[in-house]
Amino acid sequence: MIQTKNSPEPIDLKEVGETGTIKGYISVFGNVDSYGEIVEPGAFADSLAKSARAGRKAKLLWQHDPHQPIGIWDELTEDKKGLWGEGRLLIDESPRAREAHGLLRAGALDGLSIGYRTLKAAPKQGREGILSLVKLDLLEGSVVTFAANDRARVEVVKSMLDAGTLPTVREFEGLLRDAGFSKTKATAIAAVAAPHLRGEPEVEADPLASLFAAMRGAPIIDLTGAPD
Repeated sequence: MIQTKNSPEPIDLKEVGETGTIKGYISVFGNVDSYGEIVEPGAFADSLAKSARAGRKAKLLWQHDPHQPIGIWDELTEDKKGLWGEGRLLIDESPRAREAHGLLRAGALDGLSIGYRTLKAAPKQGREGILSLVKLDLLEGSVVTFAANDRARVEVVKSMLDAGTLPTVREFEGLLRDAGFSKTKATAIAAVAAPHLRGEPEVEADPLASLFAAMRGAPIIDLTGAPD
């Protein structure tokens, strides 16, 4: 399954060149995200080496949409901080790339994010409830609207609800983590509630009972935006 993870480092506008060049950290090591996951140093090493041997450059996508490539990553390297990328928006070839370039330079977009598959993960030693991502297969790096932050996820989910759509299980879990639920409770609630709300087939006899059990004693989050 392809997963995505936003970098907590917003793009520095100085790193967006007039000709479409772009630089920034597309992943940061040691940062515990709202899923309770940490990308470990060296997680991309094998994937980068494999791409180098094949002479293949990573794709630069618009908002993780595989139907909207907007550039390429010429260089991807791991350092002590994370995965540093230097790429090019193909502004002469793609109208969407030109749009992304203008939005980046104006500050309307400021996020970078990876699309990947998890090849190896393990519980973080000494950190209960934290999962270490040890080996990842990097598939692409995207320009996204937000750098990773809690409020951004709430706004995205609220926009989805306003549009009449519902979040995936993973998005719902992340929102619950942002709201203060433990990883265990967020996982349990999302696994039951998201499919139920989306009208997907139920996999157990009484999913609502499981949902209420998971929510017992948990905080409440308001997505309506209404004043208290």
